[in-house]
Amino acid sequence: MIKNMMKLCLGVGFAALTMVGLSGCSVSVDGEDYQSVSPGFDIEQFFDGNVKAWGIVQNRSGEVVQRFVVNIDGSIEGDTLTLDETFEYGVGEGPKSRTWTIVKQGDGTFVGKASDIDGPAKGTSYGNAFNFHYEMDLPVDDTTYSVTFDDWFWAFDDSTMMNRSYIRKFGIVMAEVTIFMQKQTD
Repeated sequence: MIKNMMKLCLGVGFAALTMVGLSGCSVSVDGEDYQSVSPGFDIEQFFDGNVKAWGIVQNRSGEVVQRFVVNIDGSIEGDTLTLDETFEYGVGEGPKSRTWTIVKQGDGTFVGKASDIDGPAKGTSYGNAFNFHYEMDLPVDDTTYSVTFDDWFWAFDDSTMMNRSYIRKFGIVMAEVTIFMQKQTD
């Protein structure tokens, strides 16, 4: 009887530890938490012109696997924001450039496209935050992984922003990207 109770306790304990461990793999940001936070983030205003960004990519264990600088040239024509990104890597490798086309929709949301993004990126503003959600075939070494990006931007002021991206595979965060962005004045 005692042996069975110990097995049951160990089994329940293992299950509880497993659930706690798995919950650590899940990151959830609720945009509604930022709806009334100032300053409001206007993606079109922020990216119209030149923006410089510095970022890192960390794997699941927190190791920095990429360090990069991005120069972003943005322009607006009608409801379309175009971002031409040029990357320089200090650690790791990645795309040398990317062009985003982001179109404001009638309901205030945004739809974005880039050549290496699978399908449309869907964007929503929440006060000082902006969320972009999209899928990408991400090359890593000799393998390509189909992943989901949960891309969050938070404005500090009109010229400074922080970006945090959660890269998921099967719903589990596999890597995180942290980027500091600053609007350049000529």
